[in-house]
Amino acid sequence: MAIILYDLCGRNRELRFSPYCWRAKMALAHMGLAYETVATPYTGISGIGDGVAKTVPIIEDEGRRVQDSFEIAVYLEAAYPDRPALFGSESMVAAARFMEGWTFLALHPLILRMVLKDIHDALGDSDQIYFRQSRELRFGRKLEEIHAGVPSSTASFQRALDPVRRTLTMHEWLGGPSPRFCDYVLFGSLMWLRTIHGSLPLVQADGVHGWFERCLDLFDGLARNAPTAAPPEDVMPATAARGVLADR
Repeated sequence: MAIILYDLCGRNRELRFSPYCWRAKMALAHMGLAYETVATPYTGISGIGDGVAKTVPIIEDEGRRVQDSFEIAVYLEAAYPDRPALFGSESMVAAARFMEGWTFLALHPLILRMVLKDIHDALGDSDQIYFRQSRELRFGRKLEEIHAGVPSSTASFQRALDPVRRTLTMHEWLGGPSPRFCDYVLFGSLMWLRTIHGSLPLVQADGVHGWFERCLDLFDGLARNAPTAAPPEDVMPATAARGVLADR
């Protein structure tokens, strides 16, 4: 029986933008596990199982329910030890934990400011009401006011990726010679932006751009073929990111 994955969706039920759900999907694909997704709007999360869940992803596997993308990855590696490893060692678990914390603190606040209004616009009516109320309460500002700061957030986003650029000058993947869950952690965060905007604000010469393109091609283009809320756009002019790409 295939694993069931509850996956956040927009008004278009094929639009799947959650960074955490993308981490779980890449983990399942990495291990070659059959799974089916259940398109779940924000206002539908409380209807999962016993109704106590507030976030997705959630998987159901042979009667067991696991929540949180990192816990899902840990569970899958333990439950299916004969499959390709997401971590392979406690050291890689620790490295992925660091990546999870870094993306949450360094990237997510920037990405949120870049996509909040556009996520709202891509949601169904009930989800729009919930999303606007909850996010404006959290940020203390109207979504439109937050959206006005997108240009500065974009520049900060580019600079924040400098540690990743340095790593990718020495390794093809953040996990070393092949992708591991630490790659999928960051990839999920960047898919959040790509799914909403259609592309990333990175020049093609950027090492992060090249790594992201390789991730898009994994598992027969699982992520590359995913619908986006906006058509893909040309990457930003090289002059926009030249300072970011320079060696400092």
